[in-house]
Amino acid sequence: MNTVEFIDKITQLSQSKNPKWAEIFKNCFTNTLETTVKKQEDGTYYVFTGDIPAMWLRDSVAQVRPYLVLANEDEEIKEMIHGLVQRQFDFINKDPYANAFNEEANSAGHQTDQTQMSPWVWERKYEIDSLCYPIQLAYLYYLATGESSHFDETFVRGVEKILDLWKVEQNHANSPYNFIRDTWRKEDTLVNDGKGPKFAVTGMTWSGFRPSDDACIYSYLVPSNMFAVVVLGYLEDIFSTILPQPALLEKAITLKKEIQQGIDEYALVKNQKGEKIFAYEVDGLGNASIMDDSNVPNLMSAAYIGYCKRDDETYLNTRKTLLSKENPYYYEGAYLKGIGSSHTPENYVWPIALAIQGLTAQTKEEKEEILNMLANADANTFAMHEGVDVNNPENFTREWFSWANMMFCELVMDYFDIRVKTGR
Repeated sequence: MNTVEFIDKITQLSQSKNPKWAEIFKNCFTNTLETTVKKQEDGTYYVFTGDIPAMWLRDSVAQVRPYLVLANEDEEIKEMIHGLVQRQFDFINKDPYANAFNEEANSAGHQTDQTQMSPWVWERKYEIDSLCYPIQLAYLYYLATGESSHFDETFVRGVEKILDLWKVEQNHANSPYNFIRDTWRKEDTLVNDGKGPKFAVTGMTWSGFRPSDDACIYSYLVPSNMFAVVVLGYLEDIFSTILPQPALLEKAITLKKEIQQGIDEYALVKNQKGEKIFAYEVDGLGNASIMDDSNVPNLMSAAYIGYCKRDDETYLNTRKTLLSKENPYYYEGAYLKGIGSSHTPENYVWPIALAIQGLTAQTKEEKEEILNMLANADANTFAMHEGVDVNNPENFTREWFSWANMMFCELVMDYFDIRVKTGR
C-alpha cells in the first residue's frame, strides 16, 4: 500500500464518523512529505520542522513516525526513514548537545549564543529527548521493516556519545556544557552563568531544557528520563541480539537501572488528594513541580512512549491530575479543553497535547471527542497549529507546524486501530 492508497483507506473509514477528519488527515499526511522532507546528495534525508528552516532531532522523528506503518510496503517511505536515521546520527556525532541542525554548514541559527556553537548547529539547547528520539526511530524502523543496515558505524559511534553524555550528566557538576543567550525571555537561557539551577545527584540524567525548548526549572526532567529508560531498553535488544556489542550493552543496562532507581526515589510525589503521582521536574533537593507541558515527552505521554501501561495506577492518578486545575497549564474554554504550555500564551491549548491525550485514552469515546474537538478548532485551515485559543480558534501560533499535523494523523490512525509497531 502506498501513501495515496492509505489516504483513501482513511477517507473511507472516516466517512461514518466525521468526514472532516479525512480532509485534515489528507492535507497533513501529504504536506509533511511535500514540504518538509528533502533528500540530500549523500542519500540521507533532512526534515524541516515547518516554518523554521532547521531540523530538530525530536521533531523530525515525530514528523515521520506515522509513516512507519507503510515502511515495509512503500519503498520511497522506507528509503526516506532510513536516510533520516542516518542523517540524525551523523548530526549527533557532530554535537550530541545540540537540539537543531542546519541543512549544511552555513552558520544559520543562534550563532551568538554563549556555548560551543558550530556552522552545522542551528541551536544548542541540550534536551535529553533530542537523543532519545533518534534511537526510538532507528528501533521502530527495524521493527517495521526487519532492516538492520542502519545499525552501522555511524549509529554505534552516535550511541557511544549518547551513553557517555548521559553518564556525565548524572552529575552535571562534571559537565562541559553551558548555555547563555542574551535575551529578555528567561526561558531561553540557563541561570547560574549558564550551568542551570542547583541540584543533587539522583541517578537520573540532567537536562538543560524541556522538549518545548524552554529551560528546566528543576534539573531532572522526569518524562525525558522515562523516555531514556525506554530507549535504553531498545539498546539492550539491539546490542544483545541484533548487533552484539557487549561493552555498549553493559553501559545501557547500567544506565537504565540507575535512571529508573532515580525516578523511583525522587520523582514520585503526592497530589492535592494525597494520591501518588509523577512529578514533572525535580532537583533532588526536595523541590518538585506538579504540572505538564504540551511537548512530548511529557507525563501524559508516559504510556505512549512505552514507559508504563495505560491502566497503571500511578499513571492514571497523574493523568487525572494533569487534566485538572492542579496543573497550571490546563485550560478550558468554549472550543477546547486541554494542556497548554509556558511556551505560548495563557489559555492556548496545544493540539499535540490533545493528540497525546487521545493516544493514551482507554476508550474510543474519548478519542472521538478529542478528534472532533481538533477538527472543529482548525480555523478552516485543515491543519493543526502549535497553540490555539480555547475560546477562539482563529487565534493560534504557528500556521505551519508539521509535528502537530502528524500527531493528528497518528490519532486518526489509532482510532481505526492502525498503529506503529513498538515491540517484538
